[in-house]
Amino acid sequence: MPNTAPPRLDHWLPAHGPATPLLAQLAAAAATLAPCAAEKLAVRVLAALQPLRADPEVLAAAALHLWPELRAALPAAALSASPRLAPLLEGLAASEQVSALHHQRQGKGSAEGLRRLLLALVRDLRAVLVLLAVQLVRLREAGSLPADERRALAELSADIHAPLANRLGIWQLKWEIEDLAFRWLQPDTYQRIARLLDEKRADRERVIEQAMQRIRRALAEAGIAADVAGRPKHIYSIWKKMQRKGVPFSELYDIRAVRVLVDDIPTCYAVLGLVHQLFPSIPSEFDDYIAHPKGNDYRSLHTAVIGPGGQTLEVQIRTHQMHEHAELGVAAHWRYKEGGGADASFERKVAWMRQLLEARDEGEDALMAGFSTELVEDRVYVLTPRGEVVDLPRNGTVLDFAYAVHTEVGHRCRGAKVNGRIVPLDHRPATGDRIEILTAKTSEPRRDWLLASNGFLATGRARDKVRAWFHRIDRARNVQAGRELLEKELRKVALLHADLAPVLAKFRFESLDDLHLAIALGDLGPSQVSRTLHDHAQASKAPAEPASMVARRPHAPASKAPFTVEGVGNLLSQIARCCQPVPGDDIVGYLTRGRGVSIHRASCPSALRLLAREPDRRLPVEWGRKHASSYEVDITLRAFDRKWLLKDLTNVIAQMGVNILGVQSRVDEGQGIAELRLAVRVADFGQLSDLLGRLSAVPGVQEARRIS
Repeated sequence: MPNTAPPRLDHWLPAHGPATPLLAQLAAAAATLAPCAAEKLAVRVLAALQPLRADPEVLAAAALHLWPELRAALPAAALSASPRLAPLLEGLAASEQVSALHHQRQGKGSAEGLRRLLLALVRDLRAVLVLLAVQLVRLREAGSLPADERRALAELSADIHAPLANRLGIWQLKWEIEDLAFRWLQPDTYQRIARLLDEKRADRERVIEQAMQRIRRALAEAGIAADVAGRPKHIYSIWKKMQRKGVPFSELYDIRAVRVLVDDIPTCYAVLGLVHQLFPSIPSEFDDYIAHPKGNDYRSLHTAVIGPGGQTLEVQIRTHQMHEHAELGVAAHWRYKEGGGADASFERKVAWMRQLLEARDEGEDALMAGFSTELVEDRVYVLTPRGEVVDLPRNGTVLDFAYAVHTEVGHRCRGAKVNGRIVPLDHRPATGDRIEILTAKTSEPRRDWLLASNGFLATGRARDKVRAWFHRIDRARNVQAGRELLEKELRKVALLHADLAPVLAKFRFESLDDLHLAIALGDLGPSQVSRTLHDHAQASKAPAEPASMVARRPHAPASKAPFTVEGVGNLLSQIARCCQPVPGDDIVGYLTRGRGVSIHRASCPSALRLLAREPDRRLPVEWGRKHASSYEVDITLRAFDRKWLLKDLTNVIAQMGVNILGVQSRVDEGQGIAELRLAVRVADFGQLSDLLGRLSAVPGVQEARRIS
């Protein structure tokens, strides 16, 4: 197309842009500046945005982004009066990262990650319209660029912008971006197809014109109002279809094409019947996308017929509304032409954009309300040191990233840097972060990575890779490792010498080795074992009594105590401070002098000494059905003394909703070891077990256990 000089921005805006205060101020600011290349580019981009009916803020953002001097000349009040301009400008600035990353890419792998990163960085999706228009204008003028710059521009357009235009259904930009990128990337193929089209142009136009005249006459005789026109076929789409079907140019049915637009769906089928009466149809080339819309909501009737002169002819029949959708973004063809699907969150964003492009009759306020709606994205997009994009779930960690890069990278992972800063393995990166994994020479994943409570791995895929690694080592080592993990857990909750028979029965293990093996491979968590032991103890320690005995036995009110004392009246009772039992513990009552019944854990050393000396003071007790809302428990921690240790520990406790009642600490300066004793209030054993597991995962903590 001719490269004519565009008018000045202060002339273009009043002539073509909406009459708004923002654009008027923009034109006034432009009039104060000298003409420059940035201004010419801005005007051409605004002209490309016109067919999309871009709103004033999109036009203003495009001009301000492309012409930085204009922003300085614009009064500050103009920017503050349009608060939605800021997200647009931020998105346009952030999008330049994607272009730079694409240029730095090593290899020619899929650019899907970069496309997703772009949409994640751009908070206001209207910015995508500007990006597409800018790229189109640059492609139109690429003929004057050096060959290497022109090719780089075309590769960026083919990898990023054309697929986005396709997915957003912006056909008016899509086809030209595709054709121009194809022209600069494969000039010989482009020219060959162009010559084939030119050689057949006269014949093609004659066949199309004859077909349109016959269709118009048949429609007029039937009293059907319709618009009939030839449908342009673009060079890139011709080449893609030749590649997909493996056929030469001469065997394509839709080089010659006619489009018929009518008012309603019944008329579409009436026109289809008339077309099949006029021309013999090719049955294998008929598609009803009205009765069975494509996954992207594309609707139309497609049929191929033998037209005038025995030439094949494609006829598309759709309503005006369907055509509007297809042209302006509601019906994107990406599912069937790009051969891939998309996750739910990505489709929601695309669908939202289509809806906004469609909503032109609702007024500016309603449209802006739609644009300000925030969608929750459930993925984050991070970068490798080489600039490749890796997508993770929202709660993914740097260790998940390591396994996403390569299984062996995950196995050898010993640390990570995010944007040059060392972080723990459970660090959760944000979109745009650049991650470097620090690896060891040998593969040696840790078994505690498999424990969900530790928070190292969020993806099942990564956990499966760790589990598979442990499956490969010998059984004896796995059994020993599982035994050590279980003993560590049971020691934490003071159940080290508990009988494991109930666990074997519940999980259907034939032996303790099988149990230890399952723990080592991550098929069973140690906390599940401790939980089972407590549940079993609670269910089995008080056998059912005859109804007559129950009726005669007075019970303490559930509201006053979390346990029942058998054989006595409403006695005063209290939790022993020495062992602090919680619901689920096996307990025993000791009748004190003057303080009622003291409730101890059955294994409490103090209780055992007292009962050995005075066995007649022993009272059988059991936990009631309604437990108290919380219980005091003492726990001890041993950790390397470091800065922010206490802060990290208390943050973990606070996140679990556990109250701290007291803290005692001492530091062994010689060894650099800190020992802490914390009094906490927990809801039940389950919360206690989870708390101990999370405290053990805090960097530097060697041991976290309940005080026996």
